[in-house]
Amino acid sequence: MTAGPIDPPTPLTPSAEQARPDSRDGTKHARRAAAASFIGSTLEYYDFFIYGSASALIFNKIFFPGIDPALGTILSMATIGIGYVVRPLAASVIGHYGDRIGRRQMLVLTLVVMGVATFLIGCLPPAAAIGAAAPVLLVVLRALQGASAAGESVGAVTMTMEHAPSNKRAFYSSWVNTGAVAGIMLASLAFLAVSLLPQEDLLSWGWRLPFLASILVVAVGLYIRLRLPESEVFEAAKETETDNELPLKVVLRDHWRTILKVIFFGLWSVVSSVFAAFGLAYATGKFGIPSAAMLGVTIVTAALGIIAQPYAGILADRIGRKPVFITGNIICAVAAFVYFWSISTGSIPLIFASGILFMTVGYGMVNPLGPAMTAEMFPTRVRYTGAATASQLGLVVTGFAPAIAAAIVQPGPTGWIPVAGFTAACCLVSAAVTAIWVKETYNVSTEALGTRPTAAKASAGTPA
Repeated sequence: MTAGPIDPPTPLTPSAEQARPDSRDGTKHARRAAAASFIGSTLEYYDFFIYGSASALIFNKIFFPGIDPALGTILSMATIGIGYVVRPLAASVIGHYGDRIGRRQMLVLTLVVMGVATFLIGCLPPAAAIGAAAPVLLVVLRALQGASAAGESVGAVTMTMEHAPSNKRAFYSSWVNTGAVAGIMLASLAFLAVSLLPQEDLLSWGWRLPFLASILVVAVGLYIRLRLPESEVFEAAKETETDNELPLKVVLRDHWRTILKVIFFGLWSVVSSVFAAFGLAYATGKFGIPSAAMLGVTIVTAALGIIAQPYAGILADRIGRKPVFITGNIICAVAAFVYFWSISTGSIPLIFASGILFMTVGYGMVNPLGPAMTAEMFPTRVRYTGAATASQLGLVVTGFAPAIAAAIVQPGPTGWIPVAGFTAACCLVSAAVTAIWVKETYNVSTEALGTRPTAAKASAGTPA
């Protein structure tokens, strides 16, 4: 994990719109917001992704025993998707209050809900003890995890980008999903440690430890987030607001085209769930590759991603979001085939190399930019509601991507081809939508985001 964000070099030829005054206090708040987002996202997504690791390695045996192993894997993967089903509704509620009373309060709420839900998953008795109630309670707690995650990344990005200088928004915002990658790394490290236990101990109590440990780190995130003020951009928008329309009403009425855009634009995110959840289950179950080796791939690619992703943000601030994002999607589309082919060979070095291409290079170019690009499509007064609602609708496919992959994978050594094709298709759709339908925003001031070119005269709710 890195020490924390630092200022990137200022673009060589910033426009007048980019050169928003960058006071010492503003820079301090931008750095604090980026650090808070990084640490908060690390904790949040540690909780979220230990569930994915457990679904791949444990839950089919604990909560779905006595059924065909393949069906048990599909059901276990499907519970990952439950967390995404509730996200659009939760995002609308969290976004509403984030736009009305403040971003910080909602980010505190999401952190607490995620920590409590994750801890309780670690306390669940197995199906052998309480029968069908076990998977039902698992689904309920997963839904709470999903509700929390619905407002986390977008809320953190919104607060970070609003604190950042206009010409460094992508860099500072990149620390949000860099924190998510750090969370994936910590989750994999936790399960790597417990996977070394004897199988009997792992299935009885060892798997619970990563879940129970989450409650210990919630206090750290709370301490950091409670010290961060609201952004000047948000406070100014609140002061100038002249109506009391519900943010969700404004979003659905004036920005429905943007919602559709984000749903297809957001298909890039299937990469993480296919890689981290399905790839782990497929490699260990189908080809007998040790789980320690596959968890090691996730750890290495995530560690490299923590270093690489902020540089994608710097590049996006210099040359634009679209060329970086589109290139990353194309690399992911190609790397999906290379990665699953390498799994079929059973070669650990090939799996590591292709995993780095897939996740550190390709995904490392789209992951730090996606949430910020989504938030930049909406004006300040409805940014949290709009970005959260739209992005979470798009993430429903991501949530069920591991289950879809488990359902379409074929028997035999080349049975991975449909899964790679599905992943590549999602990435190419995201790239095409970005090229055709998404506006470039790297040279637009924060105050003018989501508005028409005559933003100075338009209201904050004018649709883009």
